[in-house]
Amino acid sequence: MTTNQSRLERWEARLKKVFDEIDVELEDLYGHRARRHPNRPAHGHTSNREDDGLFDIGAAFTVGIGSQYGPGYVVQARIATLDPVPPNIREKFEAEVIRRLREKLPAAFPDTILHVDRDGPVYKIHGDLSLGQL
Repeated sequence: MTTNQSRLERWEARLKKVFDEIDVELEDLYGHRARRHPNRPAHGHTSNREDDGLFDIGAAFTVGIGSQYGPGYVVQARIATLDPVPPNIREKFEAEVIRRLREKLPAAFPDTILHVDRDGPVYKIHGDLSLGQL
């Protein structure tokens, strides 16, 4: 990270690092259990974990209109395959991403209270989004 980055860019870089760690862990554990999408390079073959391997894990900011939690980051967890993935496997995958996210956020954002909760049909990271002293 450079000093030319804004607080928001530094905050989001920390968040991306958390998602990248989760991606690596899940690829190591489960990356061999399904065929990755043919348009995606093998795990670790691009500069961005979102673009390779079997899993695509990240988040997108939302202002929270209509949300019970307000603004936050909607968690996006996808299994990048053309093979059919049964709903129960998708649910287990999503639950594993959320569990790991809840474990890692406190270390990545010390002294910041963040929550990961279901918000309608999605999971959302919400709480202290003030960007702190980055």
